[in-house]
Amino acid sequence: MKQDLIVILDLGSTRNTVLARAIRDLGVYSEIHPHDITAQELKALPNVKGVILNGGENRMVEGQAVEISRDLYELGLPMISVDYPQSQCGVRYDTLPDRETLEKFLFQECGAEANWNMKNFIEDQIELIRRQVGERKVLLALSGGVDSSVVAAMLIRAVGSQLTCVHVNHGLMRKNESESVVKVFRDQLHANLIYVDAVERFLGKLEGVADPEQKRKIIGGEFIRVFEEEARKLEGIELLGQGTIYPDIIESGTKTAKMVKSHHNVGGLPEDLKFELVEPLKQLFKDEVRACGVELGLPHDMVYRQPFPGPGLGVRCLGAITRDRLEAVREADAILREEFAKAGLDKKVWQYFTVVPDFKSVGMKNNARVFEYMVIIRAINTVDAMTASVEKVDWEVLERITNRILAEVANVNRVCYDMSPKPPATIEFE
Repeated sequence: MKQDLIVILDLGSTRNTVLARAIRDLGVYSEIHPHDITAQELKALPNVKGVILNGGENRMVEGQAVEISRDLYELGLPMISVDYPQSQCGVRYDTLPDRETLEKFLFQECGAEANWNMKNFIEDQIELIRRQVGERKVLLALSGGVDSSVVAAMLIRAVGSQLTCVHVNHGLMRKNESESVVKVFRDQLHANLIYVDAVERFLGKLEGVADPEQKRKIIGGEFIRVFEEEARKLEGIELLGQGTIYPDIIESGTKTAKMVKSHHNVGGLPEDLKFELVEPLKQLFKDEVRACGVELGLPHDMVYRQPFPGPGLGVRCLGAITRDRLEAVREADAILREEFAKAGLDKKVWQYFTVVPDFKSVGMKNNARVFEYMVIIRAINTVDAMTASVEKVDWEVLERITNRILAEVANVNRVCYDMSPKPPATIEFE
């Protein structure tokens, strides 16, 4: 393998991701694994140079004390426990080792090399993919977003004709999104791509469903069912490729972190999943995924396109989805993206989109009282999608967008701008 690995074992800390990124910033690759990893599982990881035991307050998880297996010590790997200093009043602070301590552990005790870069990461993942896949065939869930596009490029390089990409139009895509995905992957990347029109199927399953978690699970489960059906039409499909990244896993809940929301490719997967998963990006953050896409040679516009959730507009049409509100979200989003591009904000703002709540407000149109929906605009900046700040958009731009939405989008009489950072808000509304 091209790169050394430092394993972080999660014993209840709230700072695992911060520690992982601090290690990667020193040029050494790191991964986070649960405290109950077995010696066999740890030994199977490639090129492990050392282990960090990262505990929270008193190494407690949901009120229970946790510890690693004694067998792990017998592997002879260098280990360090992160100590949490205790204040005079007895409170333990969830802090990180200082840079000097980390450097000493990584480079002196572990003998690791600063060889973490995207070129080496890609070469390692391609080798791992080939080992996992062997002579079998892979079906890739291709939404056309950044994550699945990068996975597609990596799988094409790793296994070539053994890959079949499936793009499902679930009726919750942005305006002209599916058409664009098909064109790019068939014409530019020459992928073996199957297009599935499942609009009525998905909207039928979602009819009357208001709970966000239930919507996500329905969409995730139905995705898998569509892939299973497509796989049965093919021969030898045993594996499912997905663009899962680390924030998806964290927010869907881990053994030591409570769930924020289920992602369709993590918490939304059915228990009777019939595929073995191929997820080469699952330890990367969003900015690292983009860097990976650049290294793979994907077009700049594709790598830096707007992030788009797997459930699509289904989590931006709040509450039970109705076709009029779904269309309002889609048209308002298209206006927002067009005006941001004109103002140069598409290259400055990390993510921007519209949502439509499931309630109406009173308004006036053509000298008559109307009772219609509102559109909420959200524009945020972030590095890793774990925290986010609100973009301060010029008033003239917001006014232009508002006027267009009110004039061009049916059933809308009000436009609002969301000023909430993450945390306490999340990036999406559902």
